[in-house]
This record gives sequence, structure tokens and C-alpha cells, in this order.
Amino acid sequence: MSAFIILILILIGLVAGVFSGMIGIGGALIIIPALVLIFGMDQYAAQGTSLAVMLPPIGLLAAYNYYKVGAVNWKYALIISIAFFIGGYFGSKITLSIPESIIRKGFAAFLILIAVKMLISK
Repeated sequence: MSAFIILILILIGLVAGVFSGMIGIGGALIIIPALVLIFGMDQYAAQGTSLAVMLPPIGLLAAYNYYKVGAVNWKYALIISIAFFIGGYFGSKITLSIPESIIRKGFAAFLILIAVKMLISK
């Protein structure tokens, strides 16, 4: 694994952590699309890897099912999960200084952007 790939994985984890700390999202809306769009993972591998990131206690059994069919990249999951942990701390600190109404509107706009991107892509 190259230093560039490790850097991108760290960035994905940090962004997911910050958004998780700010508005309670991360895996499904940040990590899975990033793994599919940036790394070209198939949907199953992206979902399995995302679940492995949040393994204890959220996705242990679900990640195990993906693992049994070879659809988990443990190296990616480990790097992203460490960065996600750190990003979550800073995201929550940032959010607590922003008015709730702005956070709510930002969350809605982000959901719309992701939905549009998913609708227009292959």
C-alpha cells in the first residue's frame, strides 16, 4: 500500500469522523461513497469495509458475514477507523460552537448532494 493511498484513507477517516462528530453521519454517507468513487471498490466491499471500521459494537456480526465472502479490506478499515476516531473528536468540538439551525440545514444539504450524485452516476 502506497503512502498516497494511506493518506487518502486517513483523509476519508478524518472527514467521516468530523461529520460524525458534527451531524452524526459517517459510514454510509462518507466512507462507502468514498471507497466506491475514489478507490473503485464494489458496493459490497465498500459496505463490508465501512462496517469493519465501526466494528465494536455496531457492525461485528454484519462485518463478519462480509468477511466470510472476502468483502472486507482490513488494512483500509484499520487506517480509516483510527482517523475516524480522531476526526469525531474535532468534529464534535467544531459543531458545538455552531448554531443548531445551521447544522440542521447543512446536514440536509449534504444529504441532497449525496443523493443527487448517486442518482446521476452509473
